[in-house]
Amino acid sequence: MKIKVFVLFVLASVILTSVSCDDKLNREGTNYYLDAVNGNDSNNGLSAKKAWKSLDRLREVQLQAGDSILLQRGAVFTGILEINAQGRADARIVIDAYGTGKKPCITAPDSSMYAVCISNSGYITLQNIEVVNTGKERLAGRTGVKVHCEDYGVSRHIILNALDIHDVNGSYIKNAGGGSGILIVNRWRDVVSTFDSLTVENCVIRRCERNAMIWSAPYNRDDWHPSTHTVVRKNLIEEVPGDGIVPIGCEGALVEYNLMRNCPATLPDGQAAAGFWPWSCDNTILQFNEVSDHKAPWDAQGFDSDYNCTHTTIQYNYSHDNDGGFVLICNAGGSTPPRNIGNIGTVVQYNVSINDAVRTRLTSRGVFSPTIHIGGPCLDTRINNNILHVGIKPEAHVDRKMIISDSWSGFANNTNIKDNLFYTPEISEFYLTESTNNTFDGNYYLGAFKNKPNDRNGKNESAIYQSLLEKGSTGFEALASLLEKVEIGDGAAYVTTVNKKAIENFFTQLK
Repeated sequence: MKIKVFVLFVLASVILTSVSCDDKLNREGTNYYLDAVNGNDSNNGLSAKKAWKSLDRLREVQLQAGDSILLQRGAVFTGILEINAQGRADARIVIDAYGTGKKPCITAPDSSMYAVCISNSGYITLQNIEVVNTGKERLAGRTGVKVHCEDYGVSRHIILNALDIHDVNGSYIKNAGGGSGILIVNRWRDVVSTFDSLTVENCVIRRCERNAMIWSAPYNRDDWHPSTHTVVRKNLIEEVPGDGIVPIGCEGALVEYNLMRNCPATLPDGQAAAGFWPWSCDNTILQFNEVSDHKAPWDAQGFDSDYNCTHTTIQYNYSHDNDGGFVLICNAGGSTPPRNIGNIGTVVQYNVSINDAVRTRLTSRGVFSPTIHIGGPCLDTRINNNILHVGIKPEAHVDRKMIISDSWSGFANNTNIKDNLFYTPEISEFYLTESTNNTFDGNYYLGAFKNKPNDRNGKNESAIYQSLLEKGSTGFEALASLLEKVEIGDGAAYVTTVNKKAIENFFTQLK
């Protein structure tokens, strides 16, 4: 089925478009207008002509179902927007823009932990707003937009749409508290609190440190209450040095059509980060995404199936030019239940990796950047129908291993690697150490390999792939027919992702 550029997930009934004048935004509720240039806090705020001036004026308002907060386009509001309200499925509370021109901008005062916070709320839409939180000094934990649920119960149907979040200077150090463009927090002491149907889409996150979009949630499996129906779709992440999208404590999260690129090499030595990956999640799907140029000192893969997760699926993604490689599959063997139930049943299929694993910077383990890294006692991993097109390494000392399966307080067991295409213009290596029950079946090994695994159905040449290489040996031109572009980030960019039908037909033709 041809993948369409338009979002198929219908939000027409819940997301309202920006208004350009005093049109009625909701059939029920009150519209509150703010204009940082021409408004006045002594006005009633009920029309564009009688708009309030400051965000502080909203502190006197208790929002009801169907209400809206409308910010004048082109205006800059210095302050913090805090929302604590409950809409309904048929009467959402909407924070949006009105008028013409650039999106209205909320810029947080110095030393602010966030510019916007939605706390203990339901059926809220925040859209078409620019957000900035730059302090004079870096502040650990600083974020642009925070969504918070604590001792509340289930926070339902929060939507972040078409936000431009940039220049958030949090800490570069993960253990110190980091920093992010979007921070999603749920926790509890007395009332179990989770999110249901949280959606983040069409947003642009630029120059946010350390991370772009990250969750903070309880992770121990003896008291694990996951958020459900999480969707992260069609977002652009740019000039972010750390982690891109990291769901935590979720069941069935869907991360698709997102782009992370141009990651600066600003994290200090020893800091680990990667593109898109779940932690303490089950049944996560990462699909139709693109990650490139990740330069973290450790890890720096495009994708990761991390520990305390089961049945993560990584499919139809495009990964290229990432220092650490294409994918990490890992489990901390020294961490045991209830904190960690392991890494079980990861599936990596129908992805394209081109010119990954190009780290020139030494790590604590010396030179290390395999295209695929399986670390620790991962169980029942399946890697099939992927194209791993390794380029010529930029320097002589750069790692030339296609797959490493090594120890993290234990080794992987029952890894099935089937029907993949491994291409290398230089000698590459498989290094499986003490991992057990590795099965290689029907893979293509195009190039020279050390320690090539026993694969009785393996093949050493492909006329089909050779014909593609005539279009360009680097892989980018050769594999262009398997890729397609989809508009994302409210029109800010195009993600290049794998065409599902094209890559499945490609592997059918190979057989």
